[in-house]
Amino acid sequence: MAAALLAAAAHFHLIGESGFYFILPAAVLLIATVFSSVHFAEILSLRLGQPFGSVVLAVAVTVIEASLIISMMLSPSEGDSTVARDTVFATVITVLNGVVGLCLLIGGLRHHEQSFQSQGAVAAFSVVGTLATLTLILPDFTLAVKGPYYSTVQLAFVTVVSLVLYGVFLFVQTVRHRGDFVDIAVVDEVMHSRPTGRQTAAVGIMLALSLLMVIVLAEALAHPLEQGVRGLGLAEAFVGLIIAVLVLLPEGVTALRAAASNRLQTSLNVATGSAIASVGLSIPTIAVMSMFLGKPITLGLEPEHIVLLVLTLFVGTLTLATGRTTIMQGAVHLVIFACFVLLAAVP
Repeated sequence: MAAALLAAAAHFHLIGESGFYFILPAAVLLIATVFSSVHFAEILSLRLGQPFGSVVLAVAVTVIEASLIISMMLSPSEGDSTVARDTVFATVITVLNGVVGLCLLIGGLRHHEQSFQSQGAVAAFSVVGTLATLTLILPDFTLAVKGPYYSTVQLAFVTVVSLVLYGVFLFVQTVRHRGDFVDIAVVDEVMHSRPTGRQTAAVGIMLALSLLMVIVLAEALAHPLEQGVRGLGLAEAFVGLIIAVLVLLPEGVTALRAAASNRLQTSLNVATGSAIASVGLSIPTIAVMSMFLGKPITLGLEPEHIVLLVLTLFVGTLTLATGRTTIMQGAVHLVIFACFVLLAAVP
């Protein structure tokens, strides 16, 4: 309750002239809330097991992410048809290169070489590649509508197939081929530490509230961050990258902790799961709202961003094909992420 009140106060005061005095408390509260989210997610994972714990965290963050994007689209001052594309693209690149790269680097430095089940990882990555191509690249090459847009029929079709593909992936991950997504290092995990049903319900509520506070605080900090970015002479798109990083902090910290504990499969489940959910759930949700409100959304990426996305998918396929990783793969992904950060700051 205290965190919610502080978050609401920060949200409103940061917009006013006295907002400067609330930036530091809001930033500190954001960090504390992020680590609370990670703690609750880890407790929930003990009860649900993998990969269900990773799925819950990915879906929860993505639902709130979609809500944030829609609220920005409806805002008179921030309404922009590119906000959905830019946010989802930043999320995908940050997850597949920034989070995965750090996980591979930290895991490689600590354990020299890490193994995972390539069947599950490659299956997840194929879904990411297909969804990202259909929603972020193909609109640039269609002819029904001029520009990086889908026509209403095309957008409806992509929305349906995205949801279907995401549903099939969840079925494969949690039912039909669940074993392909279970971490090799924790197959024999001791179950005496599992929380009770009542504890699980309470933790689930606290996780949802913590994730909501992360989004509220990130949105509250957006205006001061935008002013700071402009003051540094950077592109406005850099603000979207910062917000995406803040929103992804709970999943990122969870993935990094798993990699440091030699549970790379869990790290990949969290990373690829969040990328799939971001494209497979956020874009369809925003597309439905766009058609309902009659507001067009720009989906097609700029040429330089298409290059980065294709490079990410190509390198990611090579990374996951062998079922083992070292610091080399981590370094490659981090270089791609660094290029993305540079282009976001200086296009």
